[in-house]
Amino acid sequence: MKLHIMKYRKIAYIVSGVLVLLSVLSLLFRGLNYGIDFSGGISMEVTPIEQSYTIDKMRAALSEFSPELQQVDGKSILIRLGLPKGATDAQQNERVSEIKNILGNNVEYSQVQIVGPKIGGELIRGGILAILFAFIMMAIYVWIRYKGGYAVGAFCSLFLDFVLMFGFYSITGLEFNQTAIAIILTGIGYSINDKVVNYDRIDENVKKYHKMPMADLIDLSVGEMFRRTMLTSVSTMLAMVGLYLFGGAMLREFAIAMGFSVVMGTFTSIFISNMILYNFNLRDTDN
Repeated sequence: MKLHIMKYRKIAYIVSGVLVLLSVLSLLFRGLNYGIDFSGGISMEVTPIEQSYTIDKMRAALSEFSPELQQVDGKSILIRLGLPKGATDAQQNERVSEIKNILGNNVEYSQVQIVGPKIGGELIRGGILAILFAFIMMAIYVWIRYKGGYAVGAFCSLFLDFVLMFGFYSITGLEFNQTAIAIILTGIGYSINDKVVNYDRIDENVKKYHKMPMADLIDLSVGEMFRRTMLTSVSTMLAMVGLYLFGGAMLREFAIAMGFSVVMGTFTSIFISNMILYNFNLRDTDN
């Protein structure tokens, strides 16, 4: 399949620049919607004993605490609420007792989890370190595997992947928790694998077509890998659609975020990482 992506490189750069700008502005002014994992709070999974005790009645009973209630499946309900800043262990346990007193014998408890602000702060630092470590190790891997233009292209698109993933969480307001970190790292891993496959084909064609203009050579290489790239992306997206439709409320945010990471990784692999190569002389042995 012959594609002509190189003639759209200016548009791709503009789109990427706008997305990065929106992501940075959102992170600066909106920040991230930290989940209980990071901000601290109480999470309870309960099951009403009587069907008449609905989620609306439960929300009304707990209104003074401004909780988040979510239907987990046909029966269970997830209750989440934040804790005052600097809350002690005694205050945390007292809040749990207050909630249990209000709900009384109307529910059965499947799980009760308390995350203090101190633990949440430690988890944030650990999550940031995990992401930084992954970024550095991927960058080292790319630099060892490739040199010159390939390394620059992969590094720039890898950095773009990270910025857009954080921007996506900030703009959409999806809860940023430990699962979000796992999604980001998984999505980035998916993306960098796609880039490596495309780069291998371009490198093969550079050695094969000595006189072909670089724009045509990149178009040819992307076209040869386009079917493989799209089959992988579409099959993954179908799995995410299935999770979103039938996985229940708990898996919907996961499906949305993973779906975005697949679209983002496909975009940066086909366009950005390959288009950056156009600015380098790939036939130079030093590159």
